[in-house]
Amino acid sequence: MIPLTAELSARAGRAFAAEGFAAELGSVQASDRPDLAQFQCNGALAAAKAAKANPRAIAEKIAVHLKADPLFSKIEIAGPGFINLDVTDAALAQRVSAMASDARLGAPETGKGKKLVIDFGGPNVAKPMHVGHLRSAIIGDSLQKLFRANGWDVVSDVHLGDWGLQMGQLISEIDHRGIAPEYFDANSSGPYPEQSPVTMDDLEDIYPAASAACKADPARLEEARLATAELQAGRAGYRALWKHFVTVSEYGLTREYASLGVRFDLWKGEAAVDHLIAPMIDDLKARGLAEMSEGALVIPVAEPADKKEMPPLILLKSDGAVLYGTTDLATIIDRVQTQNPDFILYVVDQRQHGHFEQVFRASKKAGLNGHAGLEHAGFGTMNGIDGKPFKTREGGVLKLYDLIAMATEEAGKRLAEQGLAEEYPAEERAAIAKIVGIASIKFADLSNHRISNYIFDLSRFTRFEGKTGPYLQYAAVRIQSILRKAEAERYASAAPVVRSPEERRLALLLLSTTEAMEGAEFKRAPNILCDFAFTLAQEFSRFYAEHHIMSESDAELRAARLGLCALTLRTLSKVLDLLGIEIPARM
Repeated sequence: MIPLTAELSARAGRAFAAEGFAAELGSVQASDRPDLAQFQCNGALAAAKAAKANPRAIAEKIAVHLKADPLFSKIEIAGPGFINLDVTDAALAQRVSAMASDARLGAPETGKGKKLVIDFGGPNVAKPMHVGHLRSAIIGDSLQKLFRANGWDVVSDVHLGDWGLQMGQLISEIDHRGIAPEYFDANSSGPYPEQSPVTMDDLEDIYPAASAACKADPARLEEARLATAELQAGRAGYRALWKHFVTVSEYGLTREYASLGVRFDLWKGEAAVDHLIAPMIDDLKARGLAEMSEGALVIPVAEPADKKEMPPLILLKSDGAVLYGTTDLATIIDRVQTQNPDFILYVVDQRQHGHFEQVFRASKKAGLNGHAGLEHAGFGTMNGIDGKPFKTREGGVLKLYDLIAMATEEAGKRLAEQGLAEEYPAEERAAIAKIVGIASIKFADLSNHRISNYIFDLSRFTRFEGKTGPYLQYAAVRIQSILRKAEAERYASAAPVVRSPEERRLALLLLSTTEAMEGAEFKRAPNILCDFAFTLAQEFSRFYAEHHIMSESDAELRAARLGLCALTLRTLSKVLDLLGIEIPARM
């Protein structure tokens, strides 16, 4: 389905071409002043500048061509040469009807024939998920859904942190505690027990203690570094322990992500590319791309045009241990070999931008990413009312599980205040509260541009008024209720018609779905979808307030309005799904 603005641009482009100008000057966009016109074309100003002519005179020539086109109901020249355009109601109704018949609801096909690998999540093995993991999960999941909807072949990878110093810290702490001594016999190659000697609960206690010990005692830190190097070198007992860490952690992480409705195609970690590191380093050395610097092996990535210092990417430390940059380069090789993507997108904290700049430069310098583009889509922090990264009242890091419980409890209070779901069974009320609570968290996060920091205010986010997730859920539930009643009354639904200002505005907005999805993909910005969904809910509310639907006595008119209700619900549901927001069956 061709977007309406693209169709109008093509028609205006032909008018410009007929007057000897570039067709690209016919670009049409939604009007900046919707009170004056639906669309506008500003190409006459650029044409006049190139031709050294009067822009208004050129606009008048273009208008002559457009007035011969029956698609337009109004063509006016404004200001120095802006062309204001309105489309006929019949044309709007025809295109809305076509959208209703389209299973994809006008979704663009920007990714047709292309493959994306999206890297988001990034939790560490042996650590419970906390609020610091929230933005990556929510933004990354929305982007993977959006790219899929736009026709991309998408593969998402959680990219576990399972191969760094924290593994050595855990191993050395377990050794100090005397847990499972059979794993620490340097002369043993196993076999080792299938049952893990530690649980996820154990790891939640062991890791903070190990980290604290390494910070307090340089000798303990050196032990952890040695254990990390020996793990990476293949020491059998350490590898067996590491596998246990990964297994128990994956179980917990899968459960945590599932509570947010987030799923990944791949559960690979840094260790998955360990076998690629040695040959990669040998290759970089052989081609003269890697060099020694202060005892470490590095790849210089500075460029002549740099305005600030760009340090080299460290491949191997002086003790032979690899760093994140090393595994990130090897991961690019793995993704190119196994997925052959056109594009790799990293949804990771904006504070890591410098790191990714180093990695991307190194990859391109060595030709490791082939034809695949590399991009870091960073994001800001979720802060408390004090403006600092969100923590518990005691100052600790809030676990994701506890955050969801808090949101569910607050959503339950809001439902009670609104008198919603009060007559439903307790189990259903609890389920609705959880759905609303998670929607509150997700929409609050995604409605901000991802680069922005934002203040987390659960009381405000769970309200059913204003620009919130619960408001949008309630709007969708209300339309569901209308359609259920219509079905019960056996009222027919038909293709929408456009006869009133409210129907006109709603139709125009529905027809802009394609542009919203394209814009959100192009800018990696789910907040564009949030804005669209909120505006759609508002426009439907105006339409609903001004028009009889179930009480309309004219059967044909009622059917057309029910058709508009159905299309609005499908569109709103689609956009909310792209945001990862579930709609309850009722409230």
